[in-house]
Amino acid sequence: MSGGNLDKLSEILAALYPGQEPPFENHKDLYATIDSVEHGASRWKSFSVSYNGEIDLGSTPPSWMTATYEVWYRDPLAIMEKQLANPDFCGKIDYGPKLVHDNGTRQYTDFMSGNWAWREANKIAEDEACDGAMLVPVILGSDKTTVSVATGNNEFYPLYGGIGNVHNNVRRAHRDAVSLIALLAIPKTSREYQNNADFRKFRRQLFHTSLYHILRSLQPYMTCPRVSKCSDGHFRRAIYSLGPYIADYPEQALLACIVSGWCPKCTALNDHLDLPGDRRFCEHTAALQEACTLRELWDNYGIVGDLIPFTSAFPRADIYEMLSMDLLHQVIKGTFKDHLVEWVVDYINAENSKPDAARILADIDRRIAAAPPFPGLRRFPEGRNFKQWTGDDSKALMKVFIPAIAGRVPDEMVAAIRSFTEFCYMVRRSVISQHTITSIRTVLNEFHQHRAVFKELGIRDDFNLPRQHSIFHYPHLIEEFGAPNGLCSSITENKHIKAIKKPWRRSSRHKALQQILMTNQRLDKLAASRIYFESYGMLVNPNAKPPPEDPPTPDNGPTHGEAIAETILAKRKDRSYPHLLQELGPTIGHPELERLVREFLYDQVHCHRNDNDLPTSSHLLPSLPVHTKVNVYPSAISTFYAPSDFSGTEGMHHERIRAMPKWHNDIGGRYDTVFLSNGSGDTGFRGLHVARLRLLFSFNWKGETYPCALIRWFSPTDTVPDPITGLWVVEPDMGVNGHPFTSVVHLDTIFRGAHLLGVAGSSFLPESFAFHHTLDAFSHFYVNKYADYHAHETA
Repeated sequence: MSGGNLDKLSEILAALYPGQEPPFENHKDLYATIDSVEHGASRWKSFSVSYNGEIDLGSTPPSWMTATYEVWYRDPLAIMEKQLANPDFCGKIDYGPKLVHDNGTRQYTDFMSGNWAWREANKIAEDEACDGAMLVPVILGSDKTTVSVATGNNEFYPLYGGIGNVHNNVRRAHRDAVSLIALLAIPKTSREYQNNADFRKFRRQLFHTSLYHILRSLQPYMTCPRVSKCSDGHFRRAIYSLGPYIADYPEQALLACIVSGWCPKCTALNDHLDLPGDRRFCEHTAALQEACTLRELWDNYGIVGDLIPFTSAFPRADIYEMLSMDLLHQVIKGTFKDHLVEWVVDYINAENSKPDAARILADIDRRIAAAPPFPGLRRFPEGRNFKQWTGDDSKALMKVFIPAIAGRVPDEMVAAIRSFTEFCYMVRRSVISQHTITSIRTVLNEFHQHRAVFKELGIRDDFNLPRQHSIFHYPHLIEEFGAPNGLCSSITENKHIKAIKKPWRRSSRHKALQQILMTNQRLDKLAASRIYFESYGMLVNPNAKPPPEDPPTPDNGPTHGEAIAETILAKRKDRSYPHLLQELGPTIGHPELERLVREFLYDQVHCHRNDNDLPTSSHLLPSLPVHTKVNVYPSAISTFYAPSDFSGTEGMHHERIRAMPKWHNDIGGRYDTVFLSNGSGDTGFRGLHVARLRLLFSFNWKGETYPCALIRWFSPTDTVPDPITGLWVVEPDMGVNGHPFTSVVHLDTIFRGAHLLGVAGSSFLPESFAFHHTLDAFSHFYVNKYADYHAHETA
């Protein structure tokens, strides 16, 4: 809120409560009050860096040689201790490495479940002075961000940090587990000197020198324990270690002091990145630097030999080991969007005339746009044809891309993208077992075999792509650092919004840096004060009004509380339907509804019988009162355990499933598809049925309420998934009269929503085709296991 708006608010408060002093006189008074708060105080400091190399006195030196570069930072030790003591994290912090097992199989979840934490703790334990000390890994991340899209001149270079002890879901949830530590300097020069060797060396060394000076307050406590307060109120002896560093590829190359185009993790040659190499070691690099010239290091080993990485000054720090996975830039935006999707487009353009290629690409866009609505699924009204892509856009496209291109490109190409999508969904899980890592290695090998089709068809000359090469290292890095979604650059990019972009927007734009720093300091003080006040019960209002009885529930999202899987009807009824069962059936176009309800009751009464056959005579079915009252509902809420999706504290997630004749005025009805348990006890899709909702309702019979659904059944077309797409294919069940086979089932049998995508094959969709016709227009459907992570694990 701007200063002017704060002044207006103070005037409104003064007018609302005459005779009482308002909480603040104006915006200056409010700012002064916040600045006086001691909680969360971590003041900004600065240091200056300038070029100290040789300067040719006979000519005018370039401006970058004479400029002074200012770096602003806060004490990282104070920030880490504040996070460690945050009572908000109590119960969500690991005070030591942990082994997680499920049925005897090791699982990798939070950062402290990985091998790196165990190995680092063992190194610390070898020192008698550190006996019994807890390991506090410091996770770092940096990434340039631009705040002015119009000019692109306003760049900032934030450095973020957090303790590795907090659980991954806390780090991803932006609960102050990642803090702004510094704003690094960005040296710039004219075009004339952009590729100057001295300037490039200075820029690299400035980065490493700055990191050393910023982090050096941690250095003494990497070998000598420091007594620190923890979130549970206890004091422990802490030893700090530099842990994973989150960065995109250009910054990884800068951190590892390697030449761009080489792998920062291994020694694979830059012209053979289609194969993995041996791991880089600091000792190996030091030996090469002694034996080789700078040119030999650059050309033969991809090493920038005249740089000193900042990690050289810190105990137990190996920069090659510290570089973490980056799902956003390496997997989602890198390999999938920038590589595979573009290669498919290149193939279509290369193999077809310009008009035909445009027609095929337009059809693929229509197939993408034809995806039925689903909770959490981002729709593409115009397909993939828009200019500015975000990470969320790429994730959404991945969910529907395979069915969209099936029949339009060679099967081997579809198989390559299928294998990579499998890899992507596995590595993005929150819990990854040792069995899953074996599967990751398998699909990774399949992907590398199938992607050869792009080279065979002339789309690619080679696969020397550092971001795509990086996925070779994922199985090992998961074992080292736990699930990758806890160490993704999307965490730091989201932090940009709160730490940089919003403070910049509310600044005067003139010398905005100081204003951004002050805004961050005030936000930290407010957050720390809230936690402090809550810990003493000071924010509980005994006179507060109770929350509304039926707050609106979003279509999908986290569910907090105990882990109970269930599907329940919405609280609000749809009163536009008849209230008698005998009238409801004809109204909705199902005159057989009363008979279906009686068949349902027969199943309920005879649920333990050995056969599934119904009586041949309707007289043997349970009878219903002449005036059976019924309540109709527009939707139901399904709750299930899905820790890899956006879930609550216990890993529970909910989604809304709908059966309603009017969804939007210009669209018509929405009747979602669902998974039902088939009672076989099989895992995966073989333990499920697929059906489409036609009605959600409840009625009373003999004193008991039955929540039910009227559904239309689907059956698989084969006993195995489609070998090309890897997706199950289903078709609607038809009765002897050619009408869809319909039943009434208990709501308890509905597991969760299902997402179906039409099988288009080589046919073209009409230009006017709308997504709300998809479930009625196609005869066969793919069961989309990529709708979300839980669906991938289930189907």
